[in-house]
Amino acid sequence: MVRWSDQAKADLRAIHNFIARDSTHYAKKVAQDIVEKTDTLVDLPRLGRVVPELGDENVREVPAYSYRILYEIKTDDEIVVLAIIHKRKDLSPHEIL
Repeated sequence: MVRWSDQAKADLRAIHNFIARDSTHYAKKVAQDIVEKTDTLVDLPRLGRVVPELGDENVREVPAYSYRILYEIKTDDEIVVLAIIHKRKDLSPHEIL
C-alpha cells in the first residue's frame, strides 16, 4: 500500500496550482503522472535510488518531470511518499523526516 504524508499531499497541490496558472490541462496531467508513478512502488519498492543526501537504504526517490518523489519503505507492504521536491532545490534531511 502506498500512503501519502501530509507534506507530500501539500507538495502535489502546490505543484498542480503552480502549473495551473499557465495550463490547467498540463497541471492535471503532471499531478496524475506523479500519482501513477508512486502506484508502481507497491510492486517495485526499490525502483528508486537511495536519496544521496540521506544515505538511508529505505528512503529512496524516483524522478518525475523536474521533481524528485521521495518515499520511505516502511515494510514490504507499506510505502510512504514523504515529499515531492524540485530537482534544483537543496534537500535538508530535517525537511522530510
